[in-house]
Amino acid sequence: MSQILDQLIVKYPELETCLLDIQRAVELISDCYRGGGKVLVCGNGGSASDSEHIVGELMKGFMSKRPISSQIREQLEKCYPGEGHFLADHLQGALPAISLVSHTALATAFSNDVSAETVFAQQVYGYGVKGDVLLGLSTSGNSANVVRAIQVAKVQGLTAIGLTGQSGGRMNELCDVTIRVPSDRTPDIQERHLPIYHAICMLLEEEFFQ
Repeated sequence: MSQILDQLIVKYPELETCLLDIQRAVELISDCYRGGGKVLVCGNGGSASDSEHIVGELMKGFMSKRPISSQIREQLEKCYPGEGHFLADHLQGALPAISLVSHTALATAFSNDVSAETVFAQQVYGYGVKGDVLLGLSTSGNSANVVRAIQVAKVQGLTAIGLTGQSGGRMNELCDVTIRVPSDRTPDIQERHLPIYHAICMLLEEEFFQ
């Protein structure tokens, strides 16, 4: 873990104050995956884009190719002679993650028919099970739809991790871990969220695929 985090701090020395929370977040997500769980991710605007980005790094090879297990390879080749090897060669190990911002039909219907403030909460209610992790991104820590999602997550037994700015907002009270970038300026916070979640994804990949 130290090499990846050392490199993070060399590039972004101001993030040294976040190190313990980053490490704790990795531990909680690792526990989730070891227990067969998944990670749900949500945010708004730039943080919605970050949600998609995070899922992309978790669900496929990021810094390594993540070959599938020999058992799955054998099963594919046995079930589909002549084709199974293609599947086996082109699948990669995945860390299950779902970006809640991607579901356009559900999000627009629920926002229109029920409440925009609880659209992520509805998805957490539908997808989340005890042992899963909800990762919420909000530069203020007060985004209403992210806060509502965390509230539902806690009732359902999910672990909540927040990526926020300096104050942490309401998320600082609700989350099991809140990684607070030492800034109050939205673009500065978002610029530093990216190297933080890159480091988290690299650490998880290192733990499960190397």
